[in-house]
Amino acid sequence: MATIEASIQPVAVVGSGLIGRAWAICFARAGHPVRLYDAAPGAVAAALAFIDSVIDDLAVNGLLNGSTPQAVRGNITATGDLRSALDGAVHVQESIPEDLETKRRVFAELDASASPGAVLASSTSALVPSSFTADLTGRARCLVIHPINPPYLIPAVEIVPAPWTAPDTVARAQLLMTTIGQAPIMMERELDGFVMNRLQGALLEEAFRLVASGVCSPEDVDVGIREGLALRWSFMGPFETIDLNAPGGVSDYVGRYQEIYSRLFPSMQMRVDWAGPVLSTIERERRRRVGLDDIAARQRWRDRRLMALLRHKRQARSEIGD
Repeated sequence: MATIEASIQPVAVVGSGLIGRAWAICFARAGHPVRLYDAAPGAVAAALAFIDSVIDDLAVNGLLNGSTPQAVRGNITATGDLRSALDGAVHVQESIPEDLETKRRVFAELDASASPGAVLASSTSALVPSSFTADLTGRARCLVIHPINPPYLIPAVEIVPAPWTAPDTVARAQLLMTTIGQAPIMMERELDGFVMNRLQGALLEEAFRLVASGVCSPEDVDVGIREGLALRWSFMGPFETIDLNAPGGVSDYVGRYQEIYSRLFPSMQMRVDWAGPVLSTIERERRRRVGLDDIAARQRWRDRRLMALLRHKRQARSEIGD
């Protein structure tokens, strides 16, 4: 199987919804020619309109890797023909809806039609790769590359192999993600929920539990993260956090505080039904703060704040040579 060097080569993005259109930006701003395909009528046109709506903001914040909006947009070609999208592509990023049977069918098409040397990657956030690649002739070139939405603003991306994924496939995926500016999370094996959903799920479980138990309000939970933990988490992870929170580093922290968390653990095992009575409490507070009609505007605000944060983090890293 040919190796992807850190060079410009064609990429196919199959599926142009929220994730597919975001992937198109990631690949195109790194200089790769992108063929954007979707079987749904009008879907690609809507994706291109979205890209046009955000690309100037990305440029203003220095998030186009030195390219101009015109150059990035020129790297993206819409097509309504899957074979045309796949022709010559060295990497295929599938981003269709989360339906197992549809994934199986589409991956069978990709395996049959893509160039023999192309890596076939799924953006799925909920399906392990073995569940839809087991019967493929080219299953060794298949894996999951799951982004955090939107990937053009959040670099972390999970690379998840199936049991039969070739090491070369994993290495090529890691290289490509790194060269387009993403930050790969390399999983040694597949696991339901991958890494990010399991971490996020643990936090959400406790958040719902605290509100359902009447300990605090939904806003208090958000304040705790927004004005507390997230300030550190925006530039360091939990292990670095505890390593810096004790004079003797992580071993010292464990010696000092493990017993506290061990004591808490039994009370954190009760599962709260997210769709139960607690949902009304959370929904009522969220709608008081942001009406349903205002969610789209709030999403745009969120993305602009992410752009500013990402710009700041890149500048900080360049100043310290990290």
